[in-house]
Amino acid sequence: MRSFFRVVPTDEARARIAECTCVATESVPVAKALGRVVAEGLSAAVDLPHFPRANMDGYAVRAPDTFGASASVPAYLKLTGTVEMGKEAKRAVGKGETMRIATGGMLPPGADAVVMIEYAEELGDASVTDATIEIHRGVAPWENVLRVGEDIAKGAAIFAPGRRLRARDLGALTGVGITRLRVFRRPRVALISTGDEIVAPDVAPRPGQVRNINAYSLLAMASEAGAVVSDFGVIPDRRDLIQRALARALARHDAVLISGGSSVGAKDITLDVIASFPRSEVIFHGISVAPGKPTILARALGKVVLGLPGHPMSALVIFELFGAPLLRVLGGEDPAGVFTPQRTVRARLSQNVASQTGREDYVRVTLSEHAGQRSAAPLPGKSGAIFNLVKADGLVRIPASAEGLEAGSEVEVILL
Repeated sequence: MRSFFRVVPTDEARARIAECTCVATESVPVAKALGRVVAEGLSAAVDLPHFPRANMDGYAVRAPDTFGASASVPAYLKLTGTVEMGKEAKRAVGKGETMRIATGGMLPPGADAVVMIEYAEELGDASVTDATIEIHRGVAPWENVLRVGEDIAKGAAIFAPGRRLRARDLGALTGVGITRLRVFRRPRVALISTGDEIVAPDVAPRPGQVRNINAYSLLAMASEAGAVVSDFGVIPDRRDLIQRALARALARHDAVLISGGSSVGAKDITLDVIASFPRSEVIFHGISVAPGKPTILARALGKVVLGLPGHPMSALVIFELFGAPLLRVLGGEDPAGVFTPQRTVRARLSQNVASQTGREDYVRVTLSEHAGQRSAAPLPGKSGAIFNLVKADGLVRIPASAEGLEAGSEVEVILL
């Protein structure tokens, strides 16, 4: 006899996903580390910068020589030379002296500030010895200067394990001399689509058939979440064929996504197929969420299996809220942060939205702005409609404890 849902609250579903074990690690060069997740804590082996350097184009000075200087009462300093870029500044700046310096140049001994070029004027022929520089604005000690270790000090932590590296992070690593690092391997994920009614996009569907919608979006979304994804194609609703496909997927992958067959209808056999494998465990079957209640999280042969609803909107919303965080956990990201939406905005609802208590609802909305006020308009639509989700700018969460939200309420919109 087919079992009914064993539904868990959204918080429990997130907690069980966060418990999943991440994949192994590997060493990669920094040049290939974009989007990878740091596996070991990194610290700076050197000070950055390792010499005091100018943060502006201008003149290296002793700050007290400029105190009180203004456009009406300037200070006058003797120009003694130019700091050459890429070379050590050895000549000292004495009292009443200054040197030209470009951004990034080494601050010469004796100097402790830089006057910006906009606030100085070279009088006469500045190429001759002992030319004069007129200073129109005073500077404080260490103004317009990056001191040794001011960017990051030797021994300071750079990145903790679990951080996904962005483009600007790579420059920070090379800035302190790190050229290789240990990261988590990209999770290998298989996607199995199920359904007798599913046909390829280039096939004209007959009555009762539909083109494959979910697979193309899910493949892209899984890749965005950091996984290396294999498409196992569409498998008919036959237990033996799905079982065979799942066995092949489990043998070569860290996790398997199954699109369709996660509910309790006559042809919804995903749960039965998973349970047929050794060391199988159904972690939950159903989440108290809409859309997407019939979602499965399980293990088979020690690998994670996520069963997604077949309806496009349900499948893609569930993947956004739970599937992508699962792959990010498997890929080594800190579980504490994977469920936090990466991009959100605040807006006011344009109309009332009803909800069912005990269930966390996610409402599709479009955003508009008028007179400086951002508005979120709910989109009607059922879970089988893909273009309802395409038209949406984001999702608004209605807590399980609420019966809905009133028009004019300020809400957080998760941007899609």
